[in-house]
Amino acid sequence: MAQQKPLADRIRLTLPNQTDYLGVARLTVSGIANRMGFSYEEIEDIKLAVGEACTNAVKHAYKDKEEAGFIHIECQVCSDRLCIEVSDQGVGFAEELLPEQLTPIYAGRNLEDLDEGGLGLYLIHTLMDEVVIRSESGVMVSMTKYVRRDGVAGDDWTISETEV
Repeated sequence: MAQQKPLADRIRLTLPNQTDYLGVARLTVSGIANRMGFSYEEIEDIKLAVGEACTNAVKHAYKDKEEAGFIHIECQVCSDRLCIEVSDQGVGFAEELLPEQLTPIYAGRNLEDLDEGGLGLYLIHTLMDEVVIRSESGVMVSMTKYVRRDGVAGDDWTISETEV
């Protein structure tokens, strides 16, 4: 029986939950996105979104635990998109996020009343094509960016036959 070609190459990275390693996460996804043919602006968007997701994990995930823990990043390289999951096993959200919590300025709040660093989830939703956030045992942020050829999503890019 012939071995089936994988639907996506997978690249997994586990980093200590420390700000010192955020650059490694951004550099990794930048290299993957560059290899896939994303534009410079799209690569910068992807790096910023991943940086924000990782920063949220560093700031919030393990604050009530004695050990710092890890940030897990998985990239799925598909022919037409890059799917990135950033997850931790830290403190999850108490309840699901409401749509208004994904905007930087909640209705009726003044700019002076905004918390510092409160733009992360808004930026992730703005920069990526699809975003799913789950909070069960920890938090998982799944982000997808589609490869566009001449301004439209394309499917002429191929992946390798081996899974990384």
